[in-house]
Amino acid sequence: MLTSLSIKNYALIDNLDVNFNNGLTIITGETGAGKSILLGGLSLILGKRADLSSIKDASKKCVIEAVFDVTNYNLKNIFKEEDLDYEEQTIIRREILPSSKSRAFINDSPVNLDSLKRLVEQLIDIHSQHQTLELVSNDFQYQVIDCLANNEKLLEDYTNELNDFKKLEKELQELIKFQAEAIKEHDYNSFLLNELTETELENINLQELEEEYETLDNIEDITEKLSYSNQLLNNEDIGLLKTLLELKNTIQKLSGFSTRYEALFNRIDSSLIELNDIQNEIELLKESLETNPGRLEEVNFQLQTLHNLMQKHVAQDVGELIEIRNKLNDKVLVTQNMEETIIQKNKDILETKAVLLNLSKNIHKNRKSAIPLLTKQLEDILKSLGIPNAKFNIELNNTDTFYKNGCDDLIFLFSANKGGNFNELKKAASGGELSRIMLAIKLILSNYVQLPTIMFDEIDSGVSGEIANRMADIMLQMSKTMQVFTITHLPQIAAKGHTHFKVFKEDIDDVTQTSLTKLNHDERVVEIAQMLSGIELSTSAIAHAKQLLN
Repeated sequence: MLTSLSIKNYALIDNLDVNFNNGLTIITGETGAGKSILLGGLSLILGKRADLSSIKDASKKCVIEAVFDVTNYNLKNIFKEEDLDYEEQTIIRREILPSSKSRAFINDSPVNLDSLKRLVEQLIDIHSQHQTLELVSNDFQYQVIDCLANNEKLLEDYTNELNDFKKLEKELQELIKFQAEAIKEHDYNSFLLNELTETELENINLQELEEEYETLDNIEDITEKLSYSNQLLNNEDIGLLKTLLELKNTIQKLSGFSTRYEALFNRIDSSLIELNDIQNEIELLKESLETNPGRLEEVNFQLQTLHNLMQKHVAQDVGELIEIRNKLNDKVLVTQNMEETIIQKNKDILETKAVLLNLSKNIHKNRKSAIPLLTKQLEDILKSLGIPNAKFNIELNNTDTFYKNGCDDLIFLFSANKGGNFNELKKAASGGELSRIMLAIKLILSNYVQLPTIMFDEIDSGVSGEIANRMADIMLQMSKTMQVFTITHLPQIAAKGHTHFKVFKEDIDDVTQTSLTKLNHDERVVEIAQMLSGIELSTSAIAHAKQLLN
């Protein structure tokens, strides 16, 4: 509920601070006194775009601040989703700066207008005779039906399933698109993969292969040089082994004279051992050599294949070729398994669709059951509001289409006259009739859910007498479960309020200002008497006013 409102530097309002109670609050005032200004200021709290021309003093900022008690509205999730501090006494503030920029705050946290609207639409609803678009909107009509049908949990489950269904369908379309593109590349990727697979990359050591090629390709030169090396070692006259052996024997004769000669001998002996080993290695290498043109051709082909593959795939070594082959393998497998994935995705869609259909059938069943109840209540209330022949024909047809709130097509048909034809509500009802239908619907809804604070802006225009009295009774009945404001010119309605405020203009220092004051009992008597008879108060008007208040 709205507990307080503060308006500073807005239109004809210089500084206004007012507190409100629960129940039915009446606001009256002469035409042009500034009731629309009050609503204009409040509309900024509702997220209306700010206008610099609304500032009273253009050199100062305009501030509108409202405090709401949100205890009973289950709004913690909205606060959490908008990253706002939850306070049971929530403060909403709009500021219009002299620069024409505007700012909005919820509990002192800056917010954009979308976030502001999302919260405030749960807190207050301003309704006038000319604001009936909500009533004729299909979304609102569904909300009314579903409220009486107790479909809240079913619709929550349906929404979750519908989101999953749409997500699955989107994924399926992406898979089909991907499959179509992948098929185009599949043959080429398979060819590249086979090329790399047939090469058996894991079994190839490029360095060893290159060394083998160099050996086979130069075998004659290698054999010749190994033979010559062997000759240098084993020549009977000047061979290194024979010469070194003679050197060893000579030094051995000196080793007994000094440890220095002995050390020299040991070094020569080690060199001889090493040289003998080298000679044996040369012999083995020479014996292992074998001219093999076939193997040379095979190795050459392998190397050429590897170099061609590395050039084709811009790879630096065999390891990179293996990585490329593995990626190609994944692509080919994905394409090959795509059909199974698509089949599974279709299966998931069918399962989700079955759940959706079941939920939609239950939603439809509940709506069907609620329609007669809603129709009877509406017609009974409208009869008391001066539309005795009001008839509703609410059509609900199940379809195969998954809408955001079920699979139903809903249409409110209305006839205001006996024997008249039914037509769509927006075509069949006048402005005054729509206003009373909305009042009836709000009354019905107030018995089922916690509605936001509602402010009726002269919806009683064009009615009088007993109908006005009945309108007042309806507002009073609604105020038992919610906070209700009504701006009215009718004394029958004004007398029903728990609290009564008057909007008036006054000149202060040659400046016209709009003010709002709370009336006590005696002041209410005078105000209602003036509403009955005008400025000149008569004894009968005073008596009638007192009678209405009592």
